[in-house]
Amino acid sequence: MKFFAVFRENKLFGLYTVLVLLVLFVAIFGGALAPQDPYVGNMKQVFQSPSAEHLLGTDKLGRDTLSRIICGTQVSLFMTICVVALMSILGAVIGIASGYFGGRIEMVLMRIADMMLSFPGVVLAIAIAGILGGNVINTIAALFVVGWAKYARLVRSLVIKIRQQDYIAAARLSGTKTHRILLRHILPNVLPIIVITGAMDIGTMMMEIAGLSFLGFGAQPPTPEWGLMLNEGRQYIQTAPWLMVYPGIAIFLVVAIFNLWGDSLRDVLDPRKDG
Repeated sequence: MKFFAVFRENKLFGLYTVLVLLVLFVAIFGGALAPQDPYVGNMKQVFQSPSAEHLLGTDKLGRDTLSRIICGTQVSLFMTICVVALMSILGAVIGIASGYFGGRIEMVLMRIADMMLSFPGVVLAIAIAGILGGNVINTIAALFVVGWAKYARLVRSLVIKIRQQDYIAAARLSGTKTHRILLRHILPNVLPIIVITGAMDIGTMMMEIAGLSFLGFGAQPPTPEWGLMLNEGRQYIQTAPWLMVYPGIAIFLVVAIFNLWGDSLRDVLDPRKDG
């Protein structure tokens, strides 16, 4: 009942959640929803403008643009969720360890985090992806390496405040083992902030992934990824503008949906909110 009460009290959150679920549905079942095979071209139908047969036109190989955008949802969202999940998990582990144990552990881990934060994130991601080579896995790895430090810093600051609470001291005095304190008292208190930050980072990471693919450091042809589609269509912007317009609209809509959802999720989960 509390689950449905949240949606009744936060109608915008309910609306954005429905939109997020719709995006996830398209990502999961994109192969079945796509009207044509996104990888199969037809040289007799190259650069066809939007029509009844091809609602969003075709590209330089005669592939259906709508099918590639639909299937691109799966690729873009998979990469984004992997990056955010890896960043938040590693950042949470390092932040909890640093904030709770302190001492040399905190000094070493936080100096590494400071070093990562001292570089411009996108520039460092481009450098790492360039060294590793452009593909889906290396793009995920590059953004993950760059992004975990923010989570570590955030979680550490929260844990430092939590460990000073009386109930933590009482748990220690009662002989509660360290791992139980971390799992039962520390993690539940920092988890909402991790979830909120991760949700709000989905849109940002999707933009960065599209940017890396646009520059040639992300997904490679013939993968139907939105940033790569923008790169492939940019040289035909005057003769076949739909090759850039529609993938750009897809990126805009999905990023906006996740940004709005993350913002409304913060209003629902933020433990610092009044009431």
